[in-house]
Parts: sequence; structure tokens; C-alpha cells
Amino acid sequence: MREIKAEDITREIAKLCIDANKNLSNDIISAVEKAKCDETDELPKAIMCDICDNITCARELDVPVCQDTGMAVIFAEIGQDVHIVGGDFEEAVNLGVAQGYVDGKLRLSVVGDPMNRVNTGNNTPAIIHTRIVSGDKLKLTVAPKGFGSENMSGVRMLTPAATRDDVINAVLDVVKKAGSNPCPPMVVGVGIGGDFEKCAMLSKQALCRPIDMANENEFYAKLEQDLLKRVNELGIGPQGFSGKTTALGVNVEYFPTHIAGLPVAVNIGCHVTRHKTKIL
Repeated sequence: MREIKAEDITREIAKLCIDANKNLSNDIISAVEKAKCDETDELPKAIMCDICDNITCARELDVPVCQDTGMAVIFAEIGQDVHIVGGDFEEAVNLGVAQGYVDGKLRLSVVGDPMNRVNTGNNTPAIIHTRIVSGDKLKLTVAPKGFGSENMSGVRMLTPAATRDDVINAVLDVVKKAGSNPCPPMVVGVGIGGDFEKCAMLSKQALCRPIDMANENEFYAKLEQDLLKRVNELGIGPQGFSGKTTALGVNVEYFPTHIAGLPVAVNIGCHVTRHKTKIL
């Protein structure tokens, strides 16, 4: 049995919150730069140039790449041979989020009650998803989620008679309705299968996979390619001003489902789709 101190979890979560909000992953940066080169019309190219400048300025000035530093979403894979000592796991995570957002001077966007709307003052509580896995490691992924994109997401409960084209059209419907709201070019996470909540979880997990890493399943890898092509053919373009790049990438995750259904969830990420991971 390997022991991991709660205070170490708190420290790493705080660092991940700051890092994720200030430094985009290389796959996103490369896709943004490629989109800048691919755009031929003056306005979308200028917007992509501004987006590239914003990413550079955030790094040079050591500030968040987007003013909406999001609600902290944490995916934790806890090895079954890990024993957390010196405190409660979820308390340690939330303390880390509070430290990261306050000390990092990140925007505090969480209200303690969805109806009364009083800010908690430290961006907690976080959304925490835990999974017990084999081994003696603890894998923490922090994925801050802004709500300009989150609000544009959706779930469609299709019937088992739905075809591949029906699934594609369900995704396209969500993207079309989103339009310029999620600050395109966007990243589209798609979850297929499971049940109502599982497909939504899959779609959010899909946003944590690098967009230059195709699904390992050939069928779903091809679906990702086709979806990206169809989404970009919508012509929404950078910030909704038309152009060739509506999405930087489309990631699909799937799971077995019930004989009577075919759930499909779409979780939209903006062009600063963020996630950082640490293994303890």
C-alpha cells in the first residue's frame, strides 16, 4: 500500500489550476496556428491572428489565456493500492482549487446555490469525478470549463434505429445552434452510448484527449474525421464571422448502451479548451 499525503494533492491541484488557465496544450496551439494559415478571407484570418497574439501575450504576461477561468472539473484516477493520509480526498482537492484560484488571481465564478447566486469567493466546490483503477498511482486532471461553451452543450436520446448519419446530424444540430456563442473555433467532445449521464461524462472526457490523437477504434476515428469535416463545412468560422475553421478538432468517446437506446452527448469547448494532468 502506497501512501499519498492529502497536502500533496492540494499542492498539485493548485498548481494544475493555474497552469491549465495560463498555458494551452501544444495540440491546441498547433491547431490554432494551422487555422490561421488555412484561413484565406481577410476577416477570419485577422481573427485567428488575434487569437494567436492572445495566446502569446498570456504566456509572456503570465495571465490567463481567457478571462473566464471556468468551473474547475477534476478527473481523478485513484489506484486501488493508494492510501490517502492526512486528510479527506475531496477536501484536499477543493482546498487546492481554492488556493490555485485565489493565489493565482483567477476569476472566481462559482455560486454556492444555483438559485440564490451568492459567489463562494474561492471557485469551490469543484466538479470531481473519481475512478478506482489498478496500481499505486494517483492521476489528476484539471479541466477548467468556461460556461460560454458549456451552455451550448447538449444531450440527445436517440433510438437504436438511429443511423451513423443520424448521429452526425445530432452533433451538427448542437454546433449550429451554438453558433458564435462558444467562441469558435471550438473543440467538440462527443459521447456515444451509456445512459443519460454517462454519455455526458464521455463527451467531457473527450475534451481532455489531445485533438491530434485519434480514437484508437478505427470506426470512431473515421467518425471523428467526418464530423470535423462536416462541422467546418457549416461555415460558422472564427468567432462566428464565417471562414474555414469552425472547429479545431472533434473527439469521440463511446461506451456500451442499452438495447432500447442510443444516447449522444455533445460538450463544446472554446478555442482555449484547457486541461493539465499530473501523476503522483
